Amino acid sequence: MITLKYFASLKTIAGKEEERLDVGSETTVQKLSETLLQSSPQIGEMIQGKKVMVSVNQDVADLNTVIHDGDEVAFLPPFSGGSL
Repeated sequence: MITLKYFASLKTIAGKEEERLDVGSETTVQKLSETLLQSSPQIGEMIQGKKVMVSVNQDVADLNTVIHDGDEVAFLPPFSGGSL
């Protein structure tokens, strides 16, 4: 099982803050996005289109990143603004 966490506007799109998903012993972010296309098409498309930042265990991930059983995957919308 992996834990998926949705932040900011992605919580609203997913309709939840967090969920657990059984993906077997390991998968990739790409394969996870394909799985999410079934349950949450908009989020799956956003991942594949690189319109959200994905982190695995708090490290920035790309579509080829391997996800292992027990990992935490977080989805964050693009950030903007701020000043120095």
